[in-house]
Amino acid sequence: MQIDRIPVDGGTRAPSGDTACYILGSTSALLVDPAARDDAIDDRIDEIDHVAVTHHHGDHVGAVAHYAAATDATIWCRYGRTEQFRDATGVDADRTFRAGTSIPTDEEPAVVVETPGHAPEHVAFAIDDGLVSGDVAVAEGSVVVAAPHGDMRAYLTSLRRLWVRDPARLLAAHGPVVEDVRGTCERLLLHRRERERRVLAAVEGGNQTVDAILDSAYEKDLTGVRDLAGATVRAHLEKLAHESRLRWDGAHAEPV
Repeated sequence: MQIDRIPVDGGTRAPSGDTACYILGSTSALLVDPAARDDAIDDRIDEIDHVAVTHHHGDHVGAVAHYAAATDATIWCRYGRTEQFRDATGVDADRTFRAGTSIPTDEEPAVVVETPGHAPEHVAFAIDDGLVSGDVAVAEGSVVVAAPHGDMRAYLTSLRRLWVRDPARLLAAHGPVVEDVRGTCERLLLHRRERERRVLAAVEGGNQTVDAILDSAYEKDLTGVRDLAGATVRAHLEKLAHESRLRWDGAHAEPV
């Protein structure tokens, strides 16, 4: 299958500084995650028959409205999330998808795979060459799972499902293509397990607020990303509270 990977400046806070959108197919193609207008996309505008996004974050949907207006493409969104899609993109979807839905291209269909956690509606698109995977995994660093919309339990489950599925590669939205899928999933799972251990230890050490837990559980400089780290700590706290490993009322955490 023809795959064009097009990094664009979509206002992301990811370390890569850009969001990679993908055009799958040739004469009848699927455009995934158009974060911003780009000449490389515009050069193929007559070939785009479908537009879809992996999730609704602003650094993935910024140019959906433009390409909806500039093409006759079918605009797709996650079933049950049509209002959220409209709010994020400014346009209505023409069709909805679920897990297993095939979005056609002239070469092969892209099949929807549910990968929630980073965002509740997060999906990936499976093709023979791998998985267009949005923000579920990165080759370097880690993925923000920011409460209240990020769900740590769902995210860890998505990583485990990816490990079992073991696609040829992950065509990620940020950073390079992930070639070692299982190794990357294992690294991210271990990272989250270690962060959870640190968060729980911070609470057991008497730290009750997110700010106090951040100072105790993070060993690195959080300048510029403290809000994202704090939202991820909240997601860890929600998971630990669900598992009855601590008490969390949304403002204060206490050991059980």
